[in-house]
Amino acid sequence: MSVRRAGRRKRRTAIIALATCALVVGSLAVFYLLPHQPKPIILYVDQGNGAVNASNFKPMLSFASGHGFNTVFFQVYRAGVLLFNGTELASFASQAHQRDLKIFFALYLTNSTQTIPGAVMHQGEDGVSLDMSGLPSAVQGALLQDLSSSCSCQTAVTTTDMASPLRPDRLILETYGDAARPYVRQGIVSSVGVFATTSQQDYQAQFQYDLNHSDGVMVFDYAGLLRSGY
Repeated sequence: MSVRRAGRRKRRTAIIALATCALVVGSLAVFYLLPHQPKPIILYVDQGNGAVNASNFKPMLSFASGHGFNTVFFQVYRAGVLLFNGTELASFASQAHQRDLKIFFALYLTNSTQTIPGAVMHQGEDGVSLDMSGLPSAVQGALLQDLSSSCSCQTAVTTTDMASPLRPDRLILETYGDAARPYVRQGIVSSVGVFATTSQQDYQAQFQYDLNHSDGVMVFDYAGLLRSGY
């Protein structure tokens, strides 16, 4: 009897070992075979620094693709003014997708009376980004909640508040310059400001640091990159 029990124990041990091995191999296979999402590398288009519209939208997309960006934050609402109609917005989204670029419509909100225009949603965009650092925190929270409940797309917030309590799908901290390096971390997307760089080498160093140490990087902005020649 003791010999048979010992044999059964050995078989059970062998079966458990094989099952564990199969589980580990299966997990590794899933990890390596499933497609991995690249970190967002975002080009911000600020209409106040240089207008981009139907006449020069395609060159902007070509620039973004040629410089390694995979996402565009395209400002379509600025200080209470919607800059484009629904047909134009849908066209911008379609053109971006043809270049394999994601596009977020960026809203620059400067006054507590301003609301999110419904026309910016459901136009084929991948997401909507709120740029509202100048507003009271309670107003910011209400606007994000409104966006989250109204849009089936991803939500994003760009903010200068390094301790922002907001929790959109993508929280982008405007970590421009060396003083903001301590705020670059996992869990947020950090930022490089062309205006806060001294040379192309400095720009590349900041860009790479942010990309390595956070969940992505946003570059502010397209017009500044063009002027700098970076």
